[in-house]
Amino acid sequence: MKLSCLQENLAKGLSTVARAVSTRSTLPVLSNVLLATDHGRLKLSATNLEIVITCWIGAKVADGGAITVPARTLSDLVNALPAELIELTLEEQTQTLHLACARTEANIKGIDAQEFPLVPEPQADNQIRLETAAFKQMINQVAFAAATDDTRPILTGVSTLFEGNRITMAATDSFRLSTRTAEFPGHVAEPVNIIIPARALNEVARIASDDAASPISPG
Repeated sequence: MKLSCLQENLAKGLSTVARAVSTRSTLPVLSNVLLATDHGRLKLSATNLEIVITCWIGAKVADGGAITVPARTLSDLVNALPAELIELTLEEQTQTLHLACARTEANIKGIDAQEFPLVPEPQADNQIRLETAAFKQMINQVAFAAATDDTRPILTGVSTLFEGNRITMAATDSFRLSTRTAEFPGHVAEPVNIIIPARALNEVARIASDDAASPISPG
């Protein structure tokens, strides 16, 4: 793997996926972030086995490849670099990522990308497109009512129903209840009712941009 990208783009991408990095797992690879080339872009992924966050940033890719490196180490290093071009080169035999920017060079020991948990791919033919601003508002008005402890795991999620052109979200911790209904562009032929972890929805609300529509894959 050999590529170059802007420091500000890499820093922003690492900040986006950081919330999914595991800090308590016994699996060392879960403390890492996956860096992989993907159709002329750099893909960043992190997971704690409960949620997966993936983002793509623009990059000039000379050679493809993938590696996982400690998320905290890479993030601290990138944030300390000047806003210039960063060159990333992977030494496959030693699984070491070489980073060069301006007068700074560093080597980060990584773990083979094959050990990173499989990141599920969304089904392109099974997506529902929602207006991002409205969806974020729904999350903020409903997810807070979900339980925060795992005594009854089902209550830590948000019941989400897609029916016709309407979406209904509901959450409760058994003491309080919050529901919200809204319309969305498009239509679903058959009703779909799923429970989405409130934490995952809160992360969606945190990272989603208001100037775009969000595709949801209900399963």
